Amino acid sequence: MLWSLGLAGLLLVSLALCVGIGPVTIPPSTVVSIIGHNLGLPLEQTWTASEESIIWEMRVPRVLLGLAVGAGLAICGAALQGMVRNILADPYILGISGGASTGAAAAILFGFAAGAGQYALPASAFLGALAASLLVFFLARANGQVTSIRLLLAGIAVGYALSATTSFLIFASDNAEGSRSVMFWLLGSLALARWDAFLMLVLAIALATTAFLVLWSRRLDALAIGDETARALGVPPVATRIQVLTAVSLCTGAVVAAAGAIGFVGLVVPHLARRLVGAAHARLIPVTAMLGAALLIWADAGARVLMQPRELPIGIITALVGAPFLLILIRRMYARMS
Repeated sequence: MLWSLGLAGLLLVSLALCVGIGPVTIPPSTVVSIIGHNLGLPLEQTWTASEESIIWEMRVPRVLLGLAVGAGLAICGAALQGMVRNILADPYILGISGGASTGAAAAILFGFAAGAGQYALPASAFLGALAASLLVFFLARANGQVTSIRLLLAGIAVGYALSATTSFLIFASDNAEGSRSVMFWLLGSLALARWDAFLMLVLAIALATTAFLVLWSRRLDALAIGDETARALGVPPVATRIQVLTAVSLCTGAVVAAAGAIGFVGLVVPHLARRLVGAAHARLIPVTAMLGAALLIWADAGARVLMQPRELPIGIITALVGAPFLLILIRRMYARMS
């Protein structure tokens, strides 16, 4: 409980700070006043119109999207690691990110889903993610059973195949600017965040998935111990995996469609959360969500300022943070085995 309260306070402070960080730096007090004013509080206006436009129209939606994407990727990673009993599992191991990337590349390079207008890119990415998750499920299911090892192997195979498909689309296109846009999207960005229905949808999906995983925390605990224990506790392993996989696929597809393929969040953050509150999913999921949200909004703040006036893809920053952690984790795994 103390960790949760402390992280909630840290997240609120991070929100006020990160909204003000950018090529134009705005003090936290002004940020809070502008947000309060737009929420209907009777505050005296001491800021400029340009500051209000920067904060309310550009950065607040961007930070809110960062919250949803960071929390969504992190909780999906925690659920997958428990579900397949593999500490190196994350949302990308299911190939969902590969499907979203292929859909996005098709939209940018060849105008796929152009009828969706401004939502063509996220709609195409989400459809790709949905198709990938269905393919993984189909390949992993045999004799009515979906086991952890088949799920992992199917996800890896589909992910590699879709990565090759995305590379082929880039190679086949003669649109140099489009290819550059695809590569930027593949590394992740929150630059497309706006006050629109899609932002609200991504926030709602991330919140609903968090609530679902908390409600099903005991089932995830049982799966993390093993299928035999789960059956003994009255938890059907196959049905539970299918339901968790459905929720994780929906959440991962939505956040990747909104922000691109941001790596390492779903892998690194659940391990940090376990060191703080243990492996019980009832405590792990909320803490993981807050840590993931905080990590991503700070990574996005860094992306806005590290190479001004150009914006750095978030995936580069999360990889720089996550890769050393992964190496440390692998080293500890081998130390325990020896």
